[in-house]
Amino acid sequence: MYIELAILALFVFCYSLVAGRLERAAASGPIVFVFAGLLMGPLGLGWFDGSSTSTELRVLADLTLALVLFIDAANADLEILKRQYRIPLRMLLSGLPGAIFLGTVAASLLFDILSIYEAAILGTMLAATDAALGKAVISNKAVPVQIREGLNIESGFNDGLCVPILFVFIAMALGSSSEGGSSMLALTLVAEELGIGLAVGLGLTAIGTRLLRWCHDHGWMTKVWRQLTVVGLAIACFAVAQSLHGSGYIAAFSGGLLFGFRAKESTHKLVLAAEGIGETMALMTWMLFGAIVIGQSVEQFTWAMLGYALLSLTVIRMLPIFVSLAGSGESTSAKLFLGWFGPRGLASIVFAIIVLNKGVPHAKFIAMVVVLTVFLSLVAHGISANPLAKRLAHKTDAKENELSG
Repeated sequence: MYIELAILALFVFCYSLVAGRLERAAASGPIVFVFAGLLMGPLGLGWFDGSSTSTELRVLADLTLALVLFIDAANADLEILKRQYRIPLRMLLSGLPGAIFLGTVAASLLFDILSIYEAAILGTMLAATDAALGKAVISNKAVPVQIREGLNIESGFNDGLCVPILFVFIAMALGSSSEGGSSMLALTLVAEELGIGLAVGLGLTAIGTRLLRWCHDHGWMTKVWRQLTVVGLAIACFAVAQSLHGSGYIAAFSGGLLFGFRAKESTHKLVLAAEGIGETMALMTWMLFGAIVIGQSVEQFTWAMLGYALLSLTVIRMLPIFVSLAGSGESTSAKLFLGWFGPRGLASIVFAIIVLNKGVPHAKFIAMVVVLTVFLSLVAHGISANPLAKRLAHKTDAKENELSG
């Protein structure tokens, strides 16, 4: 365990020294860490055998997603959302359900072993996108602001929105597969899980932000410890909700929304340190993902899984997004760009862990499809981010010059 931890820590340190240089290249951080994991895992040097780190990966992924959900929700700028609401609202209210529907239909047609509810689980798991994997696009000032903000807001909200949908389909799958099982009872349990998650997230954050303000006003806080308040509150929301048999992900997401609303203009300063911690945890998760998950899953991939993964990254995501943006005033290039940059990442991996833990009948098969899709997404979106961003910026500038001329 300590040797593996040392390897992880040293690689993070070395990467941090050259991160600025690498971010300008084709290789994103997650790509570097996943392939480093592959090199060090069972398929390569064998430094990670997977036996002693599978539990650690599950815990790390859980805590990372909880922190990411809290931060994404806290950073959701409601003022920008009011000005740039057209694109993300269309993508969330129309594009997201469309992607889940198409993903469900494709899964039911390609995979005979899956029930309709299991196909819906797979479609939902791969409808959530990861803003961190599209960082090169979201942070690229050459990309039009409405495109950047649209992707940022959509990716910040859609994984949180997918959680209750996923839980409903899991409940339906378990209810339909158990003898004498009641789908209505399962849905009731899901409603309780969501209710507990909301109550914990909003309740803890309301108390936490009030204490934070009071202690700050009385000079009880220091600059060092202030940096850990968001990390502690985010993980507390997640862990308390989980311990009470609620949804820790809903607790983290709802808590982050309330935190951002309460903190207002101080939000960025308060979450900055937590963002750095969350990104480090995410990269370590990707290394373990490459070493343990990919390294042990290659032999289980099938051509049907590959076909579904390619469809998920293209038609299943891009068609609903393109249709949802009809009449928005955006160019065809912009619509295709928004549809393509829906990278699958950490949320999908954690959703796979949830499905495995819940005991869904074909959970392992579903997880393999998710793993393959996420791996392809890491490579495809990581390599294409900078070139396509530059291309869209060039087309936008050319169109503006044409209109002005």
